[in-house]
Amino acid sequence: MFPARSQRRQINLKEEKKHLNTELNPTTGIRVDVLGPTIEVLTSPDAEGSDFCTLKGLIPPGVVIPLHSHADTEDFFVVSGEVQGLRQGSEGYEWFTGKAGDYVHIPGNAPHAWRNVSDEPVAALIITTPKMARFFLEIGRPVTNSPQPPTPDVIATFLAVSDKYGYWNATPEENAAVGIPL
Repeated sequence: MFPARSQRRQINLKEEKKHLNTELNPTTGIRVDVLGPTIEVLTSPDAEGSDFCTLKGLIPPGVVIPLHSHADTEDFFVVSGEVQGLRQGSEGYEWFTGKAGDYVHIPGNAPHAWRNVSDEPVAALIITTPKMARFFLEIGRPVTNSPQPPTPDVIATFLAVSDKYGYWNATPEENAAVGIPL
């Protein structure tokens, strides 16, 4: 004889509790420099039973994330600062401003870019796929106290890893056309 449905659910919940844990302010302790911005991995891309990964991104003043796209959906919640984002509008590319408290949804394969033209860093929570988090971890460098301009070898590695993941990066000419000098 099988246990009643409510008893089965209680048994299943007990088994789930052995493997899953609710955490307040989780972090893996992993932070990487992604060619200027930094990413802190809050929830592991390898966490069992998770369909998404949560990151904390920091864009220092004057830093640009060039035009790119990928199949991974990204959701951004701006925690502090002010960031300019580039999106495809009805008449071409257009810049918008995201401020603390704003939520930005970027569907998969949507070309986009970011820039911080303010004097303050921008902090955002990023909810995305585990694949995207693995990409950041693969291209990321150790965080240091001073900026590390990317070397030609670092850029070549970034482009090779982007290609491996199927991510598109605009050319310097395409970036210049939308106001991003490289």
